[in-house]
Amino acid sequence: MPRDMASARELRPLRILKAWSSLGAVSRHPRAMLTYDASLTWCTILLLAIGLVMVYSASIVMAESSAYTGFRSWYFLTRHAMFIAAGALAAFVAFQMPMKGWQRLAPYIFLCGVALLALVFIPGVGKSVNGSRRWISLAVVNIQPSEFMKLAVVLYAASYAVRKAAFLHAEQPLRQTIVKGFLPLFLVMVFTSALILLEPDFGAFAVIVVIAFGILYLGGLDWRLFLGLLLLLPIGLSAILVAAPYRLQRLIAFLDPWSDPFGKGYQLSHSLIAFGRGEWLGVGLGSSVEKLLYLPEAHTDFLLAVTAEELGFAGVALVIALFVWLLFRTYAIGRQAARLERAFASLVALGIGIWIGVQAFINIGVNMGVLPTKGLTLPLLSFGGSGIVANCIAVAILLRVDYENRRLLRGFPV
Repeated sequence: MPRDMASARELRPLRILKAWSSLGAVSRHPRAMLTYDASLTWCTILLLAIGLVMVYSASIVMAESSAYTGFRSWYFLTRHAMFIAAGALAAFVAFQMPMKGWQRLAPYIFLCGVALLALVFIPGVGKSVNGSRRWISLAVVNIQPSEFMKLAVVLYAASYAVRKAAFLHAEQPLRQTIVKGFLPLFLVMVFTSALILLEPDFGAFAVIVVIAFGILYLGGLDWRLFLGLLLLLPIGLSAILVAAPYRLQRLIAFLDPWSDPFGKGYQLSHSLIAFGRGEWLGVGLGSSVEKLLYLPEAHTDFLLAVTAEELGFAGVALVIALFVWLLFRTYAIGRQAARLERAFASLVALGIGIWIGVQAFINIGVNMGVLPTKGLTLPLLSFGGSGIVANCIAVAILLRVDYENRRLLRGFPV
């Protein structure tokens, strides 16, 4: 196949992305041609700052009452500040890597992620908490490989979609699309998902699957095959529920948490109480009652519930508005890269948007009682070193895509 024809086929999956409107695109006006996206940067900083304040507020009582923390009220505040500092350092390093470098390293990063997922099952290496083996214990901190696996899947799926572009679109016979385009990634994701479900971590499994097949669809996957996957989704979810009955019990508790408020519906019922107490403007920063050891995981999975109680509807609306703006900029950056015919960079940017958007949507939905309880943190806000560092690296890569877009619009090489 001639080189120019192969290049054209490689970029063909992005024809829909390039056809989108110019809303949110980088202006060519000299004053607008900064070297970075200032609004995205400040949006991220503000989310991290809100998270730091709310993690301290939500964890202070638990820290004071636990021998594990040495009864120090500032224990979680200090650690979370250290995680943010580590995330900022990792983000600075990640930003220096050109997108071509990320594309070359994507398969190796994915293999490292799979190896880390396997390490959690090795006795003496993996650490079990509340019946789940999701962490690798180090001297000072615990690493949660599934958080970094989300980033690895974004990079690998984008790289795969670009490499296999010729076999994904509807112009090819469906059998060839399945065998050469879809099946290899599907088998890899089945193996990866099996490792995550064995931990078990159903929340991370759901996010990773959505990331992989969302990127594959944006990369040009035949719509007939994608529709078939959507039709098979209820069967797969039913099998997962049958294999682990406690997940079905959680689903039942989610539908009516007040039927067992001291058992299966305990977390959700107290989260709803926190939202109810917050009303419009909240009871005041630091004045939450639910964080007084009533609401489990108040500084991680249910941080938004404490935010709702202390800052009210206004605080929750601000957090949601910041996520909406972050996703809008992600969408605009990905589309700009598509118009510049940068297939890999565009898919990575959109994949990061899928990751942050889906995880934030699930966490917010769980806190508000509209989705079943899942062990997913709120990106950029909740306590957790692996999650914060992975999120910061993802935003840095997104800023790198935008930086290279701006250089190309100015006529400079990347």
